Amino acid sequence: MKFTNWKLDKIENILAEDFFDLIDKNRNHINKTFPVTVSNCIDLEMSKSFVANNIQIEKEKTGFYFYIRNIETNHLIGYIGIKKIDYNISKCELFYFIDKDFEGKGIISKAISDVIVFCFKELLMNKIYICTSKINFGSQQIALKNKFIQEGVLRQEFKNGEGVLEDINYYGLLKSDYK
Repeated sequence: MKFTNWKLDKIENILAEDFFDLIDKNRNHINKTFPVTVSNCIDLEMSKSFVANNIQIEKEKTGFYFYIRNIETNHLIGYIGIKKIDYNISKCELFYFIDKDFEGKGIISKAISDVIVFCFKELLMNKIYICTSKINFGSQQIALKNKFIQEGVLRQEFKNGEGVLEDINYYGLLKSDYK
């Protein structure tokens, strides 16, 4: 069953308290794959600094952030970011997670498709890529569902929340493939 009562929200509409609640609720769920976010949002004060830093990053146009909000409850249920923007090559990386209670409902896949449009039309990117843990099958499915192509495996490229270096799958989507 699809959950349709959600919307993408921009960082200027986000309260640090709401973001902290999302992270805190999903801390164990995302610790291994989002160690930087989790370690920077240990408490509300750190979360305020994290959100303020993301606002500055967005002002500098070196990253962009989108939040998935449940329209019925007004709670945040997901987080999508654009990072590692290279305007010279016109490429960027997407990262994302959804609240564990909303997985498997098609929300993050549709939200990613909206962010892809933003990357190609607003940021004028030529390539978008996604890096996923080799064991994160849900994230791999989201990439494939959005027409990304697995381009390879990057060996020991990511240090997870347990401090272990992991191989990651690298998926790419060219603007010419998207059209």
